[in-house]
Amino acid sequence: MTLAESLKHYRYQFILLLGGIALLYGTIVPPMVSDWYHDENYSHGFIVPLVAGYFVYTRWRLLGKTAIRPAGLGLAIVVLALMQLVLAWLGTEYFLMRSSLIVLLAGVILFLFGKEVFRLLRLPLAYLVFMVPLPYILYDAVAFPLKLFVTKVSVRALQLMGVAVLREGNIIMFPSTTLEVADACSGIRSLVSLLALAVAYSCFVTESTARRWGIIVAAVPIAIVTNALRVIVTGILAQYWGAKAAQGFFHEFAGLAVFAMAMVMLFAVGALLKTKNHHNGEGKG
Repeated sequence: MTLAESLKHYRYQFILLLGGIALLYGTIVPPMVSDWYHDENYSHGFIVPLVAGYFVYTRWRLLGKTAIRPAGLGLAIVVLALMQLVLAWLGTEYFLMRSSLIVLLAGVILFLFGKEVFRLLRLPLAYLVFMVPLPYILYDAVAFPLKLFVTKVSVRALQLMGVAVLREGNIIMFPSTTLEVADACSGIRSLVSLLALAVAYSCFVTESTARRWGIIVAAVPIAIVTNALRVIVTGILAQYWGAKAAQGFFHEFAGLAVFAMAMVMLFAVGALLKTKNHHNGEGKG
């Protein structure tokens, strides 16, 4: 029996199963969606399920023809996911609680449909990880050193441009004012969003695993460099036009402009690799 035939034949059982999963996560997923809305670090969460759905759509014709061969390993993964959910709920650990949904879906697919269907769906499943907000202990572990690094680079660049400036931790001191490089200016926000974009973009632009990784890895320095540019421009404005010139509208606009610039740079890397694909005769056509 193929997957399409199975979905048609057991449609009521599958609807019941999906209803049970929705009931199980009925108090877990809505707060996560609320985080997407209220926390600018994870506003890309709204797009992640849509992109994952598009990945499924592009594979749907092949999925429908794939023969199902249920795998017992899937049942073990389902049990593991439920244990993860219970332990995370007892410890009030939101990341593990929310990510257990992805592990559960992976186990259900493997158990009911087998390895071949799971292989075709592993990318959409893995991509869903980007919709789960990171635990704050991990977020702070990345944001703090990144904040200091961006501050050091920006101060050094400003000094090379002849601007009188000193640094104290993540505080940039000018003769007439001071600026703080906060978490939002550390680049972590751009980094998380750009990584989600890079993974999706790399899957569309090339079929080479090495080049996909090249695009994903390139997102890291691009996010850091563009954010450092934002801090440098903010510092120049604060030095010559006062701190107010670097706040309010400019601050919000600079965040959008920096992310747009990062996207252009990422697309440029993808275009470069795509051109290389065509030269090597590996293009998707």
